[in-house]
Amino acid sequence: MKKFIKNIKSRCQRAAVSVQTAVASKKAEGYVDSGVKILIAVVIGALLLAGLYALFNTNILPTLTTKINSLFNYAG
Repeated sequence: MKKFIKNIKSRCQRAAVSVQTAVASKKAEGYVDSGVKILIAVVIGALLLAGLYALFNTNILPTLTTKINSLFNYAG
């Protein structure tokens, strides 16, 4: 029983020390870094969407409409 209580006490002390070090940590990961990451992701996403939009409007959709029109051309 003493070993069990000693083990629990040791685990609690380790948990307390890890919580204290996490709270006292002055790491540079903050609001600015997260904001920059989000901003970069939004800009890259917008560039990808703009590229896909340009690709679809110039290459894919005109070709698609001509092929569909040729499929329904019953003249011969």
